[in-house]
Amino acid sequence: MSSENSYDIVIVGGGPAGLTAGIYSARAGMKTLLLEGNFIGGQAALTDRIENYPGFPDGVNGAELLILFEKQARRFGVSIKTETAKKIEENAGKGFIVSTSSQIYETLSVIIASGAQPRKLNIPGESEFTGRGVSYCATCDGPFYRNKIVAVVGGGDAAAEEAVFLAKFASKVYLIHRREKLRATKVIRERAAKNEKIEFVWNSVPEEISGGNSVEGIIVLDKKMGKKTIIKCDGVFIFAGFVPATDVVKGIVDRNVDGRIITDRFGRTSKEGVFASGDCTDKKLFQVSTAVGDGAAAAFSASAYIDGLKGNEYD
Repeated sequence: MSSENSYDIVIVGGGPAGLTAGIYSARAGMKTLLLEGNFIGGQAALTDRIENYPGFPDGVNGAELLILFEKQARRFGVSIKTETAKKIEENAGKGFIVSTSSQIYETLSVIIASGAQPRKLNIPGESEFTGRGVSYCATCDGPFYRNKIVAVVGGGDAAAEEAVFLAKFASKVYLIHRREKLRATKVIRERAAKNEKIEFVWNSVPEEISGGNSVEGIIVLDKKMGKKTIIKCDGVFIFAGFVPATDVVKGIVDRNVDGRIITDRFGRTSKEGVFASGDCTDKKLFQVSTAVGDGAAAAFSASAYIDGLKGNEYD
């Protein structure tokens, strides 16, 4: 294999964790490749406003922040390619082979920073109307619902934040949650509660999304009353959590019951030479700030590991 396709470190994933890992790896002198099959920035790039990332007292648009991450990674020499890692396997004691649909790369070490994908409700009408009224990204699709009625499903930070964002465009936003109180942090809960366009639908779970050529309503079950009602709306935005994108390392590293990669505090997995960081790992707090820390730790560990293979000292 040509030296063009041989690397010290291959990073799988281009969100905050992956880009930070790239910055630290390249600065440590490692020949680094970052593979991202969708779009650079990950879920964070789809966030309208990030208010808790240090250094931006007035908040920052997610896409704008991740553009800066990418620019910095490229400046330090990280090679970034729009390809999806399909398979990772050992390379006869010489590191690993990472395969995409079009290329094969050799690497001494791998950092998995593949993030997570929106969790689906798996109810009738969800898949049928995806792209025709069902969405998992308010920043992407919110402007299409100007002066229309939308429903948001979920009760965490993402659901509350996106409901507030959608209220900028929609005439009314129904926020459907299976409990009587949002799980979102206090400041976000209060912001949603103060918005006159947002109406809360408590103790309710979605059962079906209905419509013709596009979404026309969502059927919900009131768990307390045992009664089903239909909420007429033009769009349904689903924020029911995330599923880690870790199938590429199934059978290679240990994962928890939810599929998240188990690591130590240095980003090391159960497989020597494979490291992990960010939302694909087994942790409690999924934030840009924690992803950055994870990425830095994983890159430091991977760089030390490679220096050890090469017989170099690494402090």
